[in-house]
Amino acid sequence: MDILKAATDWGRAEAFSISFFILFGILFIITGLGFWQLGKTEFARGFIYPISIAGIFMLVSGLGLFFSNKSRVASFESAYTEDASAFVISEIERVDKTIATYQTAAFKVFPAIAILGALLIMFMQKPVWQATGVAIVATMMVFTVIDSNAKARLENYKVELDAFTSNQ
Repeated sequence: MDILKAATDWGRAEAFSISFFILFGILFIITGLGFWQLGKTEFARGFIYPISIAGIFMLVSGLGLFFSNKSRVASFESAYTEDASAFVISEIERVDKTIATYQTAAFKVFPAIAILGALLIMFMQKPVWQATGVAIVATMMVFTVIDSNAKARLENYKVELDAFTSNQ
């Protein structure tokens, strides 16, 4: 098993996954523009800023993650050729830390924020606050789905790293 290939494949799959943040960010921004151009009711107009801000947030997050991931993947080969065992050890440490972060963010923090958004929808009477709640719930759903898939992919990568270390 070639651990450099596994690391590179994981990085490419991660970049593909991150592109969904960018895609949803663009879709949210387009949706906000659509509400701005076509929204006739107070409730529809209430969506302009919350959906647009959520879209900008997803777009900026996605772009930041994409470029940081791209530079990380580019450095894999040089780090591996320099010292393969140190590369694997550092990857295992990074993967363990990231899995713990996903466990907290995707399965505790994001659902808690989505619940707050749902409470805004239920208890606030102004359309802009209800639209904000909808935007929050939708954003957290996107984050949860993408991050839960990323966590599963990372766990598979960890299995490959562990198999590599046990074969050494």
